[in-house]
Amino acid sequence: MRTGPSYGVGDVTRQLAALGVEPGGVLVVHTAFSKARPVDGGPDGLIDALIDVLGPDGTLVMPSMTDDDDTPFDAATTPCASLGIVAETFRRRDGVRRSDSPHAFAARGPHAAAIVAPHPVAVPHGLDSPVGRVYERDGQVLLVGVGHDADTTVHLAENLAGARYFRPKHATVLEGGAPRRIDYAELDHCCENFALVDDWLDEPGLQRRGYVGHARARLARSRDIVRVVVARLHVDDTVFLHAPGLCAECDDARRSLGR
Repeated sequence: MRTGPSYGVGDVTRQLAALGVEPGGVLVVHTAFSKARPVDGGPDGLIDALIDVLGPDGTLVMPSMTDDDDTPFDAATTPCASLGIVAETFRRRDGVRRSDSPHAFAARGPHAAAIVAPHPVAVPHGLDSPVGRVYERDGQVLLVGVGHDADTTVHLAENLAGARYFRPKHATVLEGGAPRRIDYAELDHCCENFALVDDWLDEPGLQRRGYVGHARARLARSRDIVRVVVARLHVDDTVFLHAPGLCAECDDARRSLGR
């Protein structure tokens, strides 16, 4: 259990403002509460601080997808516990909308309905997806206690760059009350090398660093993340893949290049 002072909601709100979160903006958040705690009110306290700093005109967005490929997704009941307690708490809160997709996101605020509108299952993180809609609205990306390996906006950049690697995936949805399996090819690998994005953003000063609660935090614009990643992928479209033989997921993605 982490020890140290508990941060109040006001304290965390001030940390977020100092980091550069924009009032009235659109903010997608990936977080590990275990790194940020203790915060007064627990996960709800952190969510309250995020809502406070954004203000009434801001829109808060969090990933809310399932990791169960075989059980039909239900936006009202399917948990997203693997994404952490903050994401799971957020999707249950009053006034939060959640997209009806196994690759769901949840959102609260003026742009919430548009951000979580229906999006294709077979392209989880393309332009026509919640992270794509945050990008189109010049939103910000906040990482709290996690790195860019948890940053779905990097997957958006892979799609926009036309990356050619993929892995076979499937998801299950309900259609007319009956489950239907959808098989598709997803741009995917182990994501460990998304850590490279830190240097790509830090060097030109496109990423701000600080603390949220006790957690190290990073903040960048979605469009800056996409721009620097697309540029690197145009030079080397396998830059995120481990060398052959080091990672089964990356080896799987590499095999797709010859198909």
